[in-house]
Amino acid sequence: MTLTLGVHESVDVVFPPRAFLDAIDDDATATGTELRLVGDGDSEALADVDALVTFAYDEAFLDAGLDWIHSIQTGVDKFPFDELKAAGVALTNSTGIHGDAIGDTVAGYMLSFARRLHVYRDQQGAREWRWPDPDEPFSLAGERLCVVGLGVLGRGIAMRASGLGMDVVGVRRTPTPVANVDEVYGRDALGEAIADARFVALALPLTPETEGLIGEAEFETMRSDAYLLNVARGAIVDQAALIDAIEADAVAGAALDVFETEPLPESSPLWGHEEVIVTPHAAAAHHEYADRVADIVAESLRRQEAGDGFANRVV
Repeated sequence: MTLTLGVHESVDVVFPPRAFLDAIDDDATATGTELRLVGDGDSEALADVDALVTFAYDEAFLDAGLDWIHSIQTGVDKFPFDELKAAGVALTNSTGIHGDAIGDTVAGYMLSFARRLHVYRDQQGAREWRWPDPDEPFSLAGERLCVVGLGVLGRGIAMRASGLGMDVVGVRRTPTPVANVDEVYGRDALGEAIADARFVALALPLTPETEGLIGEAEFETMRSDAYLLNVARGAIVDQAALIDAIEADAVAGAALDVFETEPLPESSPLWGHEEVIVTPHAAAAHHEYADRVADIVAESLRRQEAGDGFANRVV
């Protein structure tokens, strides 16, 4: 039986749909898979496909009789697990492809804060030539990083931080050893893990247990010269508490790729803080993104042809 695979135009937020179709074309041909482009709101095109590669989620997906949905992101908190399971729709994600890009981004955040690169960039726009205050610049070597979440993303962060000579600790549900992490804490020891860290990087999925994980109590626990780095999901952090902590100098600042509301509203005070770096949910951006997603989807196509399960199945 021929499988018809659609790519939803919402992936254009990350890469052109045509780039994905080109990347998977040979594997589709080899597995007898037909390819389609599905426009947003195009119910007729949606009804013609058995499986869908998408960035967005739409309730129409449940009514379309799909057998399989693949998210081009690692996080799948926008998808209704119970409803998909009840409808017999398999859900897969793109975990495993972002470790290097996320790791590089977080390393860049830390280097920017330590070496004041973000400040110099702002000064460049103002054509201002000024040395930093003597107590501002520092080296990352010997500084402590706490990585909260030690999956693919967290391990990518830890590897780069270790290479920069940092003292790396981590937090995970099960505190078993992880490469490049000197000490691993259980989630019940979060406060202890973050207390001595110059940087706290969030790299864990959004779940009912992790929503609001970092709030007023955690900011009170962190060092006053510490920076929060969030490349996970905005709702993991109490954003109002973060703003209060920054404005009260309870923490030094933050680098944020994700927010409670995206895009970040123009009215948000986060835009105006020198010690806040805002990036547009682009920490995982990579020129090979479409190819990497295509590799995962192609593996699922091969498994389906062989009568096996899906790669990266979530539901």
